[in-house]
Amino acid sequence: MAHLHLRPAVKRATRVRRRLRKVAGGRPRLSVFRSAKNIYAQVIDDARGVTLAHASTLEEKGQKGADKEAAARVGALIAQRAIDKGVTEVVFDRGGYLYHGRVKALADAAREAGLSF
Repeated sequence: MAHLHLRPAVKRATRVRRRLRKVAGGRPRLSVFRSAKNIYAQVIDDARGVTLAHASTLEEKGQKGADKEAAARVGALIAQRAIDKGVTEVVFDRGGYLYHGRVKALADAAREAGLSF
């Protein structure tokens, strides 16, 4: 796939997903999106094209959504919802973001709550 005139963020995300597709082995993908004010996570089955579970800081009324603690809460929540759906193994899609800060906090909390990746 040629990356003609794509924004750098799109190029990074595409590069990460291409590599994940090679190593996924049929496992669903835990995809992370981070905005300035919130963080979102989805467990996606790419083979069927469906979202199996989702969680975000928007679900929490009155809570701050843009810090590591909020990301950790979302990580634990997405792990619990995925396990309830029977998913215990995923591949982590950092979506072009560096594995640092909020993204790392979400991943660590998901691991502690029972997801393996």
